[in-house]
Amino acid sequence: MGVAGDMSGGDIAALIAAGAFAALVLFLAVPILRLRHTVDAATRALRDVADQTGPMLSNVNTTIGNVNTALGQVHTTLDGVNMQLARVDHIAENAQQVTSNVANLSTVVTAAAASPIVKIAAFGYGVRRAAAKRRREDEESQVRAELKQRRKTTHRRGDGD
Repeated sequence: MGVAGDMSGGDIAALIAAGAFAALVLFLAVPILRLRHTVDAATRALRDVADQTGPMLSNVNTTIGNVNTALGQVHTTLDGVNMQLARVDHIAENAQQVTSNVANLSTVVTAAAASPIVKIAAFGYGVRRAAAKRRREDEESQVRAELKQRRKTTHRRGDGD
């Protein structure tokens, strides 16, 4: 019996286990190598992103600086607008006072002019009324006189008959 005859059952089991382990290592080596290529590609992609992120962040910082400058200018402009609005408010207050003064003056002038006009109108009305009353009294007086005359005439005729 040669070499194979001196081996025990444990030695054969060890050889079978070693062969199975070697087959497992060879079987797992292919996916592990492919996984290595995937990890390398991901590393390159991350490196590219990192290389591009630096300039983008620099551009973002520049843009933020420009926005801050523009906001400062807007703030300055708004301060100027607020000053102008304060001036316009003051002008509007003065215009309101002038309008009030003109209204008061108009009231005074109206009162001063209206009083004589009202007096003249009242006097004219009184004169017309007095003239109408006088005319009516004259007419009534004439009618009375005429009636009196007729009575006398009618009375005399009645006496002479």
